[in-house]
Amino acid sequence: MTIDRSLPWDGGCRCGRLRIRTTALPVLTMACHCRGCQRMSASAYSLTAMFPNSGFAVSEGSPVIGGMHGEHRHFFCAHCKSWVFTRPHGVDEFVNVRPTMFDEVSWLSPFIETYTSEKLPWADTPARRRFEKFPAMTEYAGLVADFAKHWSSQA
Repeated sequence: MTIDRSLPWDGGCRCGRLRIRTTALPVLTMACHCRGCQRMSASAYSLTAMFPNSGFAVSEGSPVIGGMHGEHRHFFCAHCKSWVFTRPHGVDEFVNVRPTMFDEVSWLSPFIETYTSEKLPWADTPARRRFEKFPAMTEYAGLVADFAKHWSSQA
């Protein structure tokens, strides 16, 4: 499959009042199977695409913090309550976007799965790497490098 990498990529929440834009390509894609993500997404897992913070912007509307209001800041549309992106605690250089919020999603496929220890038995993904919890912070550089190789092979 050929992926159109023409930037910027635009997207938005379900009602369209909150719009986002990225001028950078993703550095990693993930599916998280933890119970928290299951509950927040009302699904078997949540999908994430990690982007450099410098290439991400809210282009219209004002997101509100939702979810657990804890150290990870989950941002939602104030009107339709769609979960749009997360700013992970301690990782200010990246933003985790719900990739299904982009207008074009043919490129979307999770590269890694996290919290497979809480995975529903029927919830399979094509992820290439799986982790019982989250990968150690020291593993992310290698995962990003592996994703870049995989991503470039999709051109």
